[in-house]
Amino acid sequence: MSMQRLLETVRSFDGVLELAPLPGSAFPEVSWGDHFFYYAPDGTVPARRQPYATIVTKNYPGDTSSGLDHPGRWRLNIHIGASAFVEIVGEHPLDTGTHTDHSRADTVLPHPLYRSQGWIAIVDPGPRTLPIAEDLLRRAHDDARRRSDS
Repeated sequence: MSMQRLLETVRSFDGVLELAPLPGSAFPEVSWGDHFFYYAPDGTVPARRQPYATIVTKNYPGDTSSGLDHPGRWRLNIHIGASAFVEIVGEHPLDTGTHTDHSRADTVLPHPLYRSQGWIAIVDPGPRTLPIAEDLLRRAHDDARRRSDS
């Protein structure tokens, strides 16, 4: 239910473009069933911008520490930038940080691969993290809009 709630939240943002590759699409098979969110009011995936948030439903090559190979597990990833990262995680994204169990559910964690770029990850968002996830998604969308407008 929380994935549906987050999808509905992001889909309500003005100018959002959701890329959700399906089996048989032109996108790589590993991306099928996942969701990628952009600020793109013209409905075209930006050529020179990464998504500001993603939902992944499986392990990717080189990204297995969240344990997404178990049925029903998924991970929300959000680009929040350095200052929000410090505010939320309590460490600078460029710091090595303490050892993190990236498989912990319903916990805001540094992204296992993109920490240094200011990304956080939440495996199976639930009661503790849904409100902050919705707020961070709004902030990430607004930041993407500002970058697009400049």
